[in-house]
Amino acid sequence: MTESTAPQSEHRTVLLRGGDVHSPADPFATAMVVERGHVAWVGSEGAADAFASGVDEVIDLEGALVTPAFTDAHVHTTSTGLALTGLDLSGARTLGDALALVRAHVAAHPAGRIVLGHGWDATRWPERRPPSRAELDEAAAGRPVYLPRIDVHSAVVTTALLDLVPGVTAMAGYHPEGALTGAAHHAVRAAAHDAVSPAQRADAQRAALRHAASLGIGTVHECGGPDISDEEDFTGLLKLAAEQPGPRVFGYWAQQVADEKDARRVRELGAVGAAGDLFVDGSLGSHTACLHEPYADAPHTGTAHLDAGQIAAHVAACTEAGLQAGFHAIGDAALSAVVDGVRAAAEKVGVGRVRAARHRVEHAEMLTPETIAAFAELGLTASVQPAFDAAWGGEEGMYAERLGAGRAAGLNPYAALLRAGVPLAFGSDSPVTPLDPWGTVRAAAFHRTLDHRVSVRAGFTAHTRGGWRAMGRDDAGTLVPGAPADYAVWRTDELLVQAPDDRVARWSTDPRSGTPGLPDLSPGADLPVCLRTVVLGQTVYVRPNE
Repeated sequence: MTESTAPQSEHRTVLLRGGDVHSPADPFATAMVVERGHVAWVGSEGAADAFASGVDEVIDLEGALVTPAFTDAHVHTTSTGLALTGLDLSGARTLGDALALVRAHVAAHPAGRIVLGHGWDATRWPERRPPSRAELDEAAAGRPVYLPRIDVHSAVVTTALLDLVPGVTAMAGYHPEGALTGAAHHAVRAAAHDAVSPAQRADAQRAALRHAASLGIGTVHECGGPDISDEEDFTGLLKLAAEQPGPRVFGYWAQQVADEKDARRVRELGAVGAAGDLFVDGSLGSHTACLHEPYADAPHTGTAHLDAGQIAAHVAACTEAGLQAGFHAIGDAALSAVVDGVRAAAEKVGVGRVRAARHRVEHAEMLTPETIAAFAELGLTASVQPAFDAAWGGEEGMYAERLGAGRAAGLNPYAALLRAGVPLAFGSDSPVTPLDPWGTVRAAAFHRTLDHRVSVRAGFTAHTRGGWRAMGRDDAGTLVPGAPADYAVWRTDELLVQAPDDRVARWSTDPRSGTPGLPDLSPGADLPVCLRTVVLGQTVYVRPNE
């Protein structure tokens, strides 16, 4: 990809030509003009000649693909950065591997810092259990260590960290040797995050945003809250993102709202909604998702944090205040509570107002036909993570272990949601699963349950325009004149159009389809490589040596 050497300017006019531009305005577009941070024109190569002499810069795409930048609708930015720069246990294949990684990390880092790790999943280890406290104490040589499970709903910690949390042994979710959950987990997580210096936190945030930009992600939805991080972390991230070139960050603050005063406080923090990880339940991996029937491998139904009455009060207060509400809900009982609560709020303030507010539900995994219909009726957006199915779905996966194969096969029914008219927004829940937008679209298109698969085009839309719609914006996430110039440039192979009658197995390169093509995301095919990411006309990433 070649370009002129025109100086960088926020308001320069740029012509991109000689590639493929993915735009509903012109399915055959090969060129695009960007002016004052917005798309000014898309069209053919011949028409591009008329613009060439009147722009500040001409970029020869050399056959590259231009798409809207991705939006990741569920990210924990600081935790993502700490995982990128800290102790990564996702590659551990055994309990012994994990302990060896802890020992190596402790030996390589100064004694004054808390050890923060991420990514262990004992369901993938032959031992089928996390490290005991004694094992972790030995590996950590007396250091405070916080190691959340991959779903971040439970954690193993050292005695040195427990000593920083007075009264933790009396809290719900405390276990003398096993992983901590519930209130005990939230308390040790807060202590661990308090031990992170402001400089270390800012470095982690920069690392996460740089990594997102390198993957063609132009926007992230930060899901913060008092049970996840703290106000300083949240406001610091929003300030950092506003002051430096990089992906946009829109923040959701997961705190219950009872009245206008509470809503005002959420806005003062810079949040766009009182939503995100406002926990109705926990996770399947940690046995804390709230179910109607007991787990297949545990004699209980998980944990409920909010009931329908509390949900109704939050949604009604947010709707009255003109604020978007939302919840974290995974299990079928949690999703039933969300639907019942939102419906009760609609009866109080009016279904039209509730629908217009575009309240959202994160994860929404264990849906039924009844709850899907209610999502459509109430205008709820499903903010979902297809990589969860890729990681834990299938007949032999963790979901089947927790629920049995029959119940597990109903999880993450993306096709049914789309058929019902429920808006989808795709994300990663990073660092639970990695930032990986094309991999996310592939996971949705090749869902482990055939009936839940969606087309690549539908998945791509959910990961671009869907994220903007999930926060109430219909004017972005697509390359049409007037839209913000948030785009990514990709090196990829031939573009394909999925045949509508068999969305996954059959592909077409016939230009007569009139549908913009997308890369081949079939399993085993190489994913596109990001060459450049641009946000509001400003370049925020260029691949080295390109």
